[in-house]
Amino acid sequence: MIEATSAVDAKQIESLRGFNRFYTRHMGILAPYLGGDMTLTEVRVLYELAHDAPAAPQGVLAAQVAADLGLDTGYLSRILRKFEARGWLFRTRCEFDGRQHWLQLTADGQAAFRPLQNRSISQAQELLSALQPAQRDLLMTAMDMVRCVLESKPVEQAPDPVLLRTPGPGDLGWVVEQHGAIYAREYGLDSRFEALVAKLASEYLTRFQPQWERGWIAHRGDQRLGSAFVVRKSATVAQLRLLILVPQARGLGLGARLTDACITFAREKGYRKMVLWTNSCLGAARAIYQRRGFVLRKSEPYHDFGQDLVGETWELRL
Repeated sequence: MIEATSAVDAKQIESLRGFNRFYTRHMGILAPYLGGDMTLTEVRVLYELAHDAPAAPQGVLAAQVAADLGLDTGYLSRILRKFEARGWLFRTRCEFDGRQHWLQLTADGQAAFRPLQNRSISQAQELLSALQPAQRDLLMTAMDMVRCVLESKPVEQAPDPVLLRTPGPGDLGWVVEQHGAIYAREYGLDSRFEALVAKLASEYLTRFQPQWERGWIAHRGDQRLGSAFVVRKSATVAQLRLLILVPQARGLGLGARLTDACITFAREKGYRKMVLWTNSCLGAARAIYQRRGFVLRKSEPYHDFGQDLVGETWELRL
C-alpha cells in the first residue's frame, strides 16, 4: 500500500489506479489496438490528421498535433516518419514559419484510417448495445461528470446530461420548425424547404412501422437539441432522415451520437444498407457521414428552395 500524498486518501489513489486498469482492459487498449499493428498513440495521431482535414483544407501543423495530444515532439516526429514511409502523409512547408510543416493524409492514409474508425465505432456500439437505455443514460451522465471534475469545473455547474428519447406529441412539429428556421437563416432556403420537411414528418407519423423505423429526440432537461430518424426504404435498405441540431448543441458530438444511434438500429434490424440525401453545403454533417464509412454515390446540381444547390446521395454498407 502506498502512502497518501497531498492529503489524498491512499484508498482513493488505489481506487483510481484500479479503475484505470479496468478501463484499459475493458476497452482493449493494451492489446493490439483495434486489431491493427499500431499503438494507441499512433492511431490517435492518425485520427487527429484525418479528423482535422474537413475543417482545415491545408492540413494541420505538427506543433498543434503535439500540443493537442500532449506528445513529445521527438516522439511525434518518429510517428510521422513512419506514416511517411508507408505513403500515408504529405507535408507542405508552412508559409509563415519555415520550421513548421502542414500535415495532410494522402489517399492511402485516409484508406488506412477508415477501417480503424469503423472498428472503433463498432466497438462503442457493441459496448452500448449490451446496456439497457437507462444504463446508457447513466453512463453518459457519469462520463459528463468525470470530465467536469477533471476539467476543474464546479460539480454544481455540470450540465444536465444530453439524453436521447423516442419522439412524442409535438416533437415532429418542432423538427419541422427547426429545419425551416435554421435552413432559412444559414442557407437562405425559402418556405418550400420547410414544406418538404413537413411532408416527410407527416409521412413518418402516418406510415410509421414501429418494427422497422425509429426516431430520436436529443434533449437536455426539457430543452430539445436535435433529432434523427430511420425510415424503411425497402426490405434491405434503411434511410436516415431529418438529422438536425440547434446551434447551441453543436460541438458536443451530438450529431455523431444521433447518427450512430441510427446506424446501430439499422444493423440490429438486419438492414443491409443505409442511404441518405443531403446537400453539399452541409459540411459538418457530411464529415460525420464520411467518418462512419458512408460513400458518396451521386452528386447532382439543381435549383430549388430559392437557391442553386448540389444534392448528394450517400450510402453505407451495414
